[in-house]
Amino acid sequence: METKYYAAVDMGASSGRVMLGWMENGKMQLQEVHRFQNGMVKKDGELCWEHDRIFREVITGLKKCREIGKIPCSVGVDTWGVDFVLLDKEDKPIGNYVGYRDHRTEGMDEEVYKIISLDELYSRTGIQKAIFNTVYQLMAVKKTHPDYLEKAETLLYTPDYFHFLLTGQKVNEYTEATTGQLISAKTNDYDWELIDRLGYPRKIFQKVVMPGTSLGSVRPEVAEEIGYDLEVVVPCTHDTGSAVLAVPANDDDFIYISSGTWSLMGVERKQADTSRKSCEMNFTNEGGYDHRFRYLKNIMGLWMIQSVRHEVNDQYSFSEICDMAEEEKDFPSRVDCNDDCFLSPDNMTEEVKDYCRRTGQRVPENFGQLATVIYTSLADCYAKTAGELEELTGRTYSRIHIVGGGSNADYLNRLTARATKKEIHAGPGEGTAIGNITAQMLKSGEFKSVEEARDNIHASFGIKVYNPDGSVRQ
Repeated sequence: METKYYAAVDMGASSGRVMLGWMENGKMQLQEVHRFQNGMVKKDGELCWEHDRIFREVITGLKKCREIGKIPCSVGVDTWGVDFVLLDKEDKPIGNYVGYRDHRTEGMDEEVYKIISLDELYSRTGIQKAIFNTVYQLMAVKKTHPDYLEKAETLLYTPDYFHFLLTGQKVNEYTEATTGQLISAKTNDYDWELIDRLGYPRKIFQKVVMPGTSLGSVRPEVAEEIGYDLEVVVPCTHDTGSAVLAVPANDDDFIYISSGTWSLMGVERKQADTSRKSCEMNFTNEGGYDHRFRYLKNIMGLWMIQSVRHEVNDQYSFSEICDMAEEEKDFPSRVDCNDDCFLSPDNMTEEVKDYCRRTGQRVPENFGQLATVIYTSLADCYAKTAGELEELTGRTYSRIHIVGGGSNADYLNRLTARATKKEIHAGPGEGTAIGNITAQMLKSGEFKSVEEARDNIHASFGIKVYNPDGSVRQ
C-alpha cells in the first residue's frame, strides 16, 4: 500500500518548521524537511511579524517535500495565539502584522473594562486576562486606527491567514479563536453580544471551524509553484492545542506542560470553569480538539532563557546552559516568571538582575547564576501552578507530562520533579508537530479515535521519566 504523507507547518515565535509525518510498521514517523527563523521586527515603531517572508518559507518547505520524493496528501498550519490580520474588501492586509509583544495594548484593559468588567468577561469566555489577548489588541486598533476597522472586511488569526494564503478560504479555527477572549465558553462560537458591546464590527469575524475541517485544495498558483496539488486540513491551529493532542496518555491522572517559548500548564476537561476563583487564580479555558477544554495557566516559559542566550549572541547551546546552571545550583535568588516585566524587556539579562535588586536578593554575576535563577524560578512556578490546579479541580495528580522542545531540558526536568514532588514524563519533543499531523491523520482515518492516536504516539516516540528522588528511567 502506498505511504501517505502529511505535512505540518509548525510555527513558533522564534522559528518554524515544515515537518512530514507518516505511518510505518504501525508507528508514526517524523521528519523535518525545512526550518526557518521567525521573530518580530521593528516597523513604523511597532513590533511586527514578517508574514510575507514566512509564507515564502512555507512554500520552500512544501517544494522540498517533492524534491525528497515524499509528497504530502494534506497540510495544516499551527502557530501561537491571539494575533490576527485584518483584510480589506480586496483581501489586502490593513496595517502592519503587529505582534503580541508590541506595547500598543498598554492601558487597553482599562478601556475594555469601561464597557465590561473583568469578572463578566471571564464568566462569558473563560479566558484569563493577558494584556495581549485579541480583545485588547482590537481595542488598541479601535482607539489608534479606527479607520482600519472601518475598512476591514475580514479578521483572520495568524494560522487562518496562512491557510487563506494557501487556499483562499476564510475561516476562524476554534482552538485559536478561543485565545482571543471573544468566544463564548458555553456556545463554542463568538459571543456576539460581547462583540457588539465592545464596538467591534460583526462582519469581520469568520465562521468558526473545528480541527479536522478540510478547506479543499491549495490555490492553483500554489499547486503550480510547489509542483503538486494537496488538501489543506485544519489542525488544532493553536500550537498548544496541537501539543496537548500529542500528550501520550489516556487516563486523567496527569497535568501537562506544553514547554517552549511559553509554558502552558494544565489539564484537559469536558467543561469550562468560569468561576470567580478560577478567574482570580488566572487560569484559562482554551479550546481543544473535539470541543475539549485546555484548562491551563500561561507561564513565561523558556522565553527568558532564549532571550538571555540571544543577548550573548547564542554562543551557548541549551545543553551547555543547563550544565552551567547546574554548576551554580546553590545560587539562592528567584524571580516571578509571570511578572509583566519579563514579557518584552529591552534586555532580559538586566531585567532579571534588576528584579533581584528590587527584591533584596543576590544579583547574578555570571551566566550560570543567571541561568539557574531562571530555571529554578520556572520549576518553582510549575510547583505553585500544580498546587493551584489541584485546589481548583479538587483532586491530586500523580505525574506531569511535558511535551515540546522544553521536554529536552534535562536539568529543568529534574528541578521540576523535585519542586512538584511528582513524576515528570518528558516527551515527545516535537509534540506540536505530532499533534498537527495527528489531527490530519484522524481526519483521513489513520486513527479511529484520539485514544488510539495517543497510544500510538506513546509507542512511537517513547518518554523519559524523572522521579522526585533524582532517579531517571526510560
